[in-house]
Amino acid sequence: MSQAPINAKSHRLGLRENLGQFSLLVLVNAFVGAMVGLERVVIPVLAESQFGLASYTAALSFIVTFGAAKALANLMSGRLAEQWGRRRLLILGWLVGLPVPLILLWAPSWGWVVFANVLLGVNQGFAWTMTVVMKVDLVGPRQRGLALGINESAGYAAVSLAAFGSGWWIAEHSPDGVFLSGFALAVIGLLLSWIFVRDTSGHLKTEVAGFQREVEAPPSFGSVLRQVSWSNPRMLAVSQAGLVNNLNDGLAWGLLPLFFLAADVDVAHTALLVSIYPLVWGLGQLGTGALADKIGRRLPITIGMLLQGSSLLLVAFAPGPGWYLPAMIGQGLGTALVYPAFLAVISDEAAPSWRASALGVYRLWRDGGYVVGAVLAGLLADTLGMGPSIGSIGAITLASGIAAGWLLGKRPQ
Repeated sequence: MSQAPINAKSHRLGLRENLGQFSLLVLVNAFVGAMVGLERVVIPVLAESQFGLASYTAALSFIVTFGAAKALANLMSGRLAEQWGRRRLLILGWLVGLPVPLILLWAPSWGWVVFANVLLGVNQGFAWTMTVVMKVDLVGPRQRGLALGINESAGYAAVSLAAFGSGWWIAEHSPDGVFLSGFALAVIGLLLSWIFVRDTSGHLKTEVAGFQREVEAPPSFGSVLRQVSWSNPRMLAVSQAGLVNNLNDGLAWGLLPLFFLAADVDVAHTALLVSIYPLVWGLGQLGTGALADKIGRRLPITIGMLLQGSSLLLVAFAPGPGWYLPAMIGQGLGTALVYPAFLAVISDEAAPSWRASALGVYRLWRDGGYVVGAVLAGLLADTLGMGPSIGSIGAITLASGIAAGWLLGKRPQ
């Protein structure tokens, strides 16, 4: 795959200076988000109705494989992006994701659904991570929170719309139309990335040239892993909070649709409840990303995690279904507060030459939360019931928010 030439003018940093490519990457990330959004209602429903899975742990197994594959792809993507280039990895992500909807369409058994989600995890890990890294390359340090907020907003608004549309569709029709739509999304995303997206290596070199801390060779990958995972307290704060954030997102994806249906909420209204959370999450980041640039990262992250935990507790112990909608709105707002701020902290702490690797390690921890969340939620639901499972994860989220606030107040040694 040949890399598109980069002219000198395109090396200027800033959102306005790179609006064309930035907007294109926003659109591409919307297609990436829609790919996973199509599953948010459909697969949990089919696990029971079509494949006859009675165990919550078994029904959530597709999220375990998705999360594990995405986490490992995130870890690889940072280093590979620095070696191969961002655009090549973006295209590779789309190529891996292309067969996913067709496998789901023709899956003869649950094992094929699980395998399809391995490929979907790689697609998300490569393609979504590259849209993040490339936008950070384009805008430079001054507008990171805004850029990341726009990127995540587009991705999760698309998750929401695809979740609602697919849930509405299966309430009246066969799921075949959902999976065929997913294949069309993958084809369009691949073509946009292959034909129109340009690599951002020139912008990265421009930033590195003006970055005062770039006085020596980038650290080894082992050193990056240590810094992001435990030795840098600010990076540790967002790594653990990111893991817990996606722990409860895995719960929302796999268990909440079943919880709402068990509470006699019909499929169409369940689709609305499941989709309103990523919609608020997505659109909210248009403001929260810029907010993190203005007031700092610590307050949005702390408040956001506490709001998420409180919302899950409200779902678990609500006196009736009328409370589910405000709880899902609160969950979305809490996630909107933390998501761009997480990415901004990592980008703040890492030098440009190893930023992609740092983001990859952070996203390993964050998306490892899907694995932990699906396993934990499934085991607790099978043992204690769905309500106590949701309440337990809400309590874990509150504790994570308190820990994040404390760690973000510390500075690296």
